Amino acid sequence: MRLYRGAEGIFVERDGRFYQIANTSWDDLICSDELLDTVRAAVKGKDVVFDTNKALAPIVGQEVWAAGVTYYRSRSARMEESKDAGGGTFYDRVYAAQRPELFFKCAGWRAVGPGGTVRIRHDAKWSVPEPELALVMNARGQLVGYTIGNDMSSRDIEGENPLYLPQAKVYNGSCALGPAVLLAESPLAKTTAIRLEILRGKEIAFSGSTTLAELKREPEELISYLFRELDFPHGAYLMTGTGIVPQDDFTLSSGDIIRISIDGLGTLENHVG
Repeated sequence: MRLYRGAEGIFVERDGRFYQIANTSWDDLICSDELLDTVRAAVKGKDVVFDTNKALAPIVGQEVWAAGVTYYRSRSARMEESKDAGGGTFYDRVYAAQRPELFFKCAGWRAVGPGGTVRIRHDAKWSVPEPELALVMNARGQLVGYTIGNDMSSRDIEGENPLYLPQAKVYNGSCALGPAVLLAESPLAKTTAIRLEILRGKEIAFSGSTTLAELKREPEELISYLFRELDFPHGAYLMTGTGIVPQDDFTLSSGDIIRISIDGLGTLENHVG
């Protein structure tokens, strides 16, 4: 079952049919101990019409955080982009360390939804999308769902100095989520595929794929570190890193279309402004 957020409320999709969940807010539902019971009760009622093209970002009061260098491909890309600044081995150590790299990405109100516009920094010369599985947790750090995330990144800024990571990662239009939250009724299979397609005009400028089998750290491990010394009264979202990185001579351009698909979660499409 998947949760959608729309202008008229919260909707759940089951077997292609939609049902509205009434008398609750997004934040209260995500953090409710009766989340699954509430959703299951809703799908016993009368189905309704919901246009998924009008879905909003499936987030309200939660913070979005992200994990870095969790895929070997990401490790290699970070080492390559920072080698001239002397930081090549830095990311190798991050990849192998016991403690994961975690960083703040955006407040919920900043997240771009499906069909919205993501941005590249005007002071960046090398920008890419990072397609990621995003975990959805309640206030107690329990995994309640999954969604698709796009962690927009300025590789030249981060490569210049690892301490510039917040500027490379956190800016207006740098985070997109959606289209829905797949409820965590069971763990995702390691064979779950993540796909990225970037369209420029009518041509595919880049495409790539990976699977969750390439993810070095288990979701529970990442969640445990995030909640170790932080409280999230409305829950939190955690992007788990990317295993798809375009070649070094590729950078996004205004007008590009980014499509990220994850098995069972759908497709998140955004335009580049």
